[in-house]
Amino acid sequence: QVQLVESGGGLVQPGGSLRLSCAASGSIFRFNTMGWYRQAPGKERELVAVMSSGDSTNYADSVKGRFTISRDNAKTTVYLQMNSLKVEDTAVYYCKLAQLGKDYWGKGTLVTVSS
Repeated sequence: QVQLVESGGGLVQPGGSLRLSCAASGSIFRFNTMGWYRQAPGKERELVAVMSSGDSTNYADSVKGRFTISRDNAKTTVYLQMNSLKVEDTAVYYCKLAQLGKDYWGKGTLVTVSS
C-alpha cells in the first residue's frame, strides 16, 4: 500500500507564495510519477503539475511560469512551489502518485488566495 500526506496549504494574499509538500510512504516503486492536482468549488479536479522519476515535467498552462514542481532524490517526496498566487488558484490541492498501473491520492490540502 501507498500513503500520501500533503502539507503546506493555507491562506495567502494575492501575489504571495506557498510551498506544498507531499510525502509518500509504503511500497514505492522507483519508477513512478508524482504530481499535484486541484479542485476548486463547483469545478472538476484538474492537473496542476506532474513530474516523473526521470524528472520530466508537465504543467497546466494556467500555472506555467508561476509554479514549480520538484522531487527529492529518493523520489518519495514531491513539492510544489507556488508564486504570484491568484484568487483563481484557490482550491483543494491533491497529491497523486502513479506507479505500476495504479493511482494513489492524498487527502488534499486547502489553498485559499484572498485579500
